[in-house]
Amino acid sequence: MAATAASSRRTATLSRSLGLWAIVGLGLGYMTPTVIFDTFGMVARDTNNVVPLAYLVALIVMVFTAISYGKMSGAIPSAGSAYTYVRESIHPNVGFMVGWTSLIDYMLLPMVNCLIIRSYLEAIFPAVPGWIWVVAYCVLTTGIIYLTMRGTSNVNMILLVFSIVVMVVFVVMVWAQLAGGEGVGTVASMQPFFHDGVTMAAVLTGATIVCFSFIGFDAVTMYVEEARTPKIVPRALILTVLIGGAIFLIAGYFTQARFTDWNEFAPGGDMQFIEDSTLPLIGEAVGGKTLMAVLTAAGFCATLASGLASHASVSRMLLVMGRNNVLPKRFFGFINAKTHTPTFNIVLTGLVCMLAIKFTLENIAAFINFGALIAFSFVNISVIAWFAVRKGRRKTPKDIFNFIVMPLIGFAMTIILWANLHLDALIGGLVWTGLGLVYLIVLTRGFKKKAASFDEDQPVTGFNKVVAQQDDAK
Repeated sequence: MAATAASSRRTATLSRSLGLWAIVGLGLGYMTPTVIFDTFGMVARDTNNVVPLAYLVALIVMVFTAISYGKMSGAIPSAGSAYTYVRESIHPNVGFMVGWTSLIDYMLLPMVNCLIIRSYLEAIFPAVPGWIWVVAYCVLTTGIIYLTMRGTSNVNMILLVFSIVVMVVFVVMVWAQLAGGEGVGTVASMQPFFHDGVTMAAVLTGATIVCFSFIGFDAVTMYVEEARTPKIVPRALILTVLIGGAIFLIAGYFTQARFTDWNEFAPGGDMQFIEDSTLPLIGEAVGGKTLMAVLTAAGFCATLASGLASHASVSRMLLVMGRNNVLPKRFFGFINAKTHTPTFNIVLTGLVCMLAIKFTLENIAAFINFGALIAFSFVNISVIAWFAVRKGRRKTPKDIFNFIVMPLIGFAMTIILWANLHLDALIGGLVWTGLGLVYLIVLTRGFKKKAASFDEDQPVTGFNKVVAQQDDAK
């Protein structure tokens, strides 16, 4: 019996149960569509009231980077996202550093969702200590993801659909108010995108803040080993970015057209400013207490959906790093034979999420952007390294455009956002990167060996090396 159990632990694999729209749903759920209302006051302040323009700039950057992710996920159909792509295309040690730095993004995003949920519930139940909501949220999300990935996907989709339906109702109500003369006084206006006093520097600062709203698209690659076929993942990536971007742009436009000045949310203005979320204030101003309650419920559902998706994603990132033995394999590389989920990583992420008791949304969002931009930058570089250098696809104009020019544009755009990162995010991110470098030196015995290399004999659920090579040849 003991031998059977040990064998079962060694051969346990992730379950291929996710279709195209299930993966897109997880990506959109990760992105949290209603987060635009939570951060609207802060972004409107920093951009001088052109929130949709900030989202448009961020979307353009994300589209180029998403194309690079799609190319790499097709070439290397293994979970691990940027960590895996850089490890295989450039060098295992560089891949480790990218993976380590990206952990800031993946480990902290579940905490962002927890912070937003806490702020909602504290507003509704002010007498209840905030730490109770944090603990309850962490236990709930950890429990769902621990038991089943397919169940996580189903719950995520239900929550996501509800939140999007409420956002549609919100847009219709604002449309009617704009037509009636409120806000900019018309449904069609360029003011939410451009007006006197808008500067490119302010817009780029805003784009850097809102880029974390798009982080869900790269998390889609984490599910490549749970997709019914890896070929759907590149499509899921592009669909996630385009649909998510459309939602942000439409909601951002109508909200900015209705609230033309961020001072409406400031102390002494028409409404009281809430540091962690302006969503309840926006709902109340547009539709009174009823819409405030419904929009808050939608925000709650969208945030819970994002919490499930982000929690599941980081557990798989840790799984891949454990499977490569750059993190202790016995723990991080473990897959439960009964649930087909990386249970140790799921519980660990839940424990880290409980740190939401002590942090605020603005601080955590800044640190997340550091890890995300590291990943985005290196995935663009990976396309050049894998296709143009390793595969020699640089001899025709088409290949040069696809595998050199396009990723270089994506890389250049992420560098522009890099230049506008918050100073605290740079300092904190560099400290975390320094810790990773020290760990890498120990792991490689002073760079005398590689941190990890892809195990050619290791089975990837439902997709082996031969199939990968065939797809790459195509």
